[in-house]
Amino acid sequence: MTQVEFLDAARGHDGGYEVDASRGVRIGRVSSEWFSRPADERYLSLSELFAAVHGRTEHSRTRTVESAAIRVEASRDDSEKFALLLPGSDAPIAPTHWSFGQLASFVGAPATYLRQLPAPLAGINLQYGLSAHRAEQIKTLETDDSRIELRAVTGPDYGRIFDHEPVSAVQRIAGNGTGDTRWKVPGVLDWSTGIYNPNVDVTQEKTTLYASDRDVFLFLVDDLYPIEAGRLPDGSPDLFFRAFYCWNSEVGAKTLGIASFYLRAVCQNRNLWASKISKRSRSAIPNMQHRASRMRRRRR
Repeated sequence: MTQVEFLDAARGHDGGYEVDASRGVRIGRVSSEWFSRPADERYLSLSELFAAVHGRTEHSRTRTVESAAIRVEASRDDSEKFALLLPGSDAPIAPTHWSFGQLASFVGAPATYLRQLPAPLAGINLQYGLSAHRAEQIKTLETDDSRIELRAVTGPDYGRIFDHEPVSAVQRIAGNGTGDTRWKVPGVLDWSTGIYNPNVDVTQEKTTLYASDRDVFLFLVDDLYPIEAGRLPDGSPDLFFRAFYCWNSEVGAKTLGIASFYLRAVCQNRNLWASKISKRSRSAIPNMQHRASRMRRRRR
């Protein structure tokens, strides 16, 4: 049977493929991303995703500073105003929710508790921790894009991979991720018919390309060219498709990683039915929290 004859035999109604999802293992990793991402974290193409994450990198800088030289600025007249003065900067910089937690962890303070305090009290506690802590170098990631923000605080040896780098690497094989190459945003399984339709429009509801202020995540499949794994009881081809998802965080929330597998089907809410997943992650270079933990153990 030629490839064309095989594809014609495998296709179900409306150009979709008959699949047996029950033969796969349910994987909820992509569904959890789909469920939790708000509209402003969803992108309709790899080009759009790349432009967003690369744009913030162009407005960012990293540098190494002494932790004891950081000054906390909080106003008694504004219980919400909180900023940091970093060495070598004249203007105060606002920490993000994430970087505030990293900085609190560095000095051994409970971030959740500090966030509940008025800014002046939180500032006093954090300033004491920075001043009393043994002098240590930290690496900052600062962004100046209409508002100056401190996005990350890590150890000086932290090896940062910017979010646009894995997106750019995926673009080399997947183009725009919308069908201009074999790799694309996946289709949808119709449970009523058992037909997997790879030809669906990419919308905010269906996309699997995500990015937030602290990470990037994308899921793509090669679902126009199925692979025959054998035969179903009725004699029709048992199909699966190549698929992978990858993730990264340039602010230290997670390491770079990729998971590849054979996909049998993916439904509207992005639950997957697939074969066993093969995962690869980049080993984390010691970050600030690990260094602080080691320092505390040595002081004991």
